[in-house]
Amino acid sequence: MPELLVERRDAVELWTLNGAARRNAISQALLRELEENVDRVSAARGPGETGDTRVVVLTGAGEQAFCAGADLKERATMSEDDVRGFLEGLRRTLRKLEQSRCVFLAAINGSAFGGGTELSLACDLRLAAPTAELGLTEVKLGIIPGGGGTQRLSRLIGPGRAKDLILSGRRVNAAESFSIGLVNRLTPEGRLIELALTLAEQIAANAPLAVAEAKHAIDEGLALPLDEALALEHRHYEAVLQTEDRLEGLRAFAEKRPPRFTGR
Repeated sequence: MPELLVERRDAVELWTLNGAARRNAISQALLRELEENVDRVSAARGPGETGDTRVVVLTGAGEQAFCAGADLKERATMSEDDVRGFLEGLRRTLRKLEQSRCVFLAAINGSAFGGGTELSLACDLRLAAPTAELGLTEVKLGIIPGGGGTQRLSRLIGPGRAKDLILSGRRVNAAESFSIGLVNRLTPEGRLIELALTLAEQIAANAPLAVAEAKHAIDEGLALPLDEALALEHRHYEAVLQTEDRLEGLRAFAEKRPPRFTGR
């Protein structure tokens, strides 16, 4: 049985962590499948190129959990070197996800603790069901977030709020997650996947090269002084200036029709 279920819907894919019995915890096998699929949708995505998949919606099987973090039962059988190797793979996979020209949406359908929150943080956008609950709870187990949580959370919600969550190990519900900027959108009960796919389709309908350049302009500019960040934005703008899609967008606007973007 696959650890990650993949469903294709035109330019959008729905990925489901397929381990409801263990609350979709990240096993070594799941991590391998996740990295393989990130590599697959990111292939052939360079300047002037675009793959078929433009947006991925990532969620968990069942109704209780998005992802409960690392599989602690499996972790108990691992040596320290095994743990180091697992964390190296997790950090590498999450970084690939961020650096992909594909857009990733986390549809958080339940609890997301530890590595589950870290997985959602590496996504470009996060949508939450009313039952969602997030937290970096590692200090309660005598460790710290090891998949980038200390760095991504502080960049997203600020160091003060990040310390509040990480040092206490407390969990936050969907409403508080939204109020502090940890999730982007709250969805009504029973409509999480529907609305996540609707957003994914809206993004996928835009010029794929422009979406990718905008994503990277935002991410790469976060740590730069403003003048350097503005120069970075200009380089990303130049990357789309001579594309066929830009001309198609102008034609479609003049002709009052939907554009037909090809990623060139």
